[in-house]
Amino acid sequence: MTASTATALAPAITTVGLRKSYGDKVVLDGIDLRIPQGTVFALLGPNGAGKTTTVEILSTLIAADAGQAQVAGHDLNRQADAVRRAIGVTGQFSAVDNLLTAQENLILMADLNHLERDEGRRRAAALLARFDLSEAAHQPVVAFSGGMRRKLDLAMTLVGRPRVIFLDEPTTGLDPRSRRTMWEIIRSLVDDGVTIFLTTQYLEEADQLADRIAVLDQGRLVAEGTADQLKRRIPGGHIRLQFADASGLDAAARLFAVVSRDSEALTLQIPGDGSLPTLRAVLDILDEASVEAESLTVHTPDLDDVFLALTGHVGPQRTPDSRQENVR
Repeated sequence: MTASTATALAPAITTVGLRKSYGDKVVLDGIDLRIPQGTVFALLGPNGAGKTTTVEILSTLIAADAGQAQVAGHDLNRQADAVRRAIGVTGQFSAVDNLLTAQENLILMADLNHLERDEGRRRAAALLARFDLSEAAHQPVVAFSGGMRRKLDLAMTLVGRPRVIFLDEPTTGLDPRSRRTMWEIIRSLVDDGVTIFLTTQYLEEADQLADRIAVLDQGRLVAEGTADQLKRRIPGGHIRLQFADASGLDAAARLFAVVSRDSEALTLQIPGDGSLPTLRAVLDILDEASVEAESLTVHTPDLDDVFLALTGHVGPQRTPDSRQENVR
């Protein structure tokens, strides 16, 4: 979803001045959010930053000390029951009953949502199929792998057809394959118009899934934007040009005021944010001087760099990713 499309949509979640303290410890210190419907919003921050507290407030589990919030068009304080009917919550720890089968867990959730018996069974069967759990429908959950258990947990959240889903570190502890399966499921939910509020310990997860990302530190939002916008705020990006011979390297080095040169590798590094205008400017300079680079590679800071620069903490956890993109 493009940023302009997201901006045009009505908000699924809005908060103004959200605050929460426990004794003398301020956990949230004036949080302002506007999250369009049908998007993924990721909240990042070090442990203790206030991520889970934010989810607990917006899902009506605890009350804020001050501020206003609306979720799915309902006022959090005055219409808490309506908010609960419109949302689903999946935490980092599975809420399924280990003694029941997958089907029984889903039917139990259908009963709690006051669905008719036949409708509840139909909903359970559809969700088992959607999450590729049909063959395990009659197995006790105690025998499930972590990935299967997490999929069932999310399936149970969907029984009530929520418009907004809070996913509090939903892939913690999953192996890479199960994590990517969950990503595919999350994307399919957004395609259906569901809004996802995601907290995660995996920076690549936010990079892959989120339309917008906010960084929370010591109870305050210190940055918000798309992944690319956040990365461009951090210095260290550059364009790496490689040449076929030393003469091409020398000619290119004379064209740019600030470069880092590696004569052995026949490369130049030119500071740049990786944006299209910057790339076009570099290529135009080379073309005007009839200097041809053998390859051009963009190197940009990743979310781990953003996290460290904004919070002073090393990023929570990282999955293998690529920090460069070959352009030419």
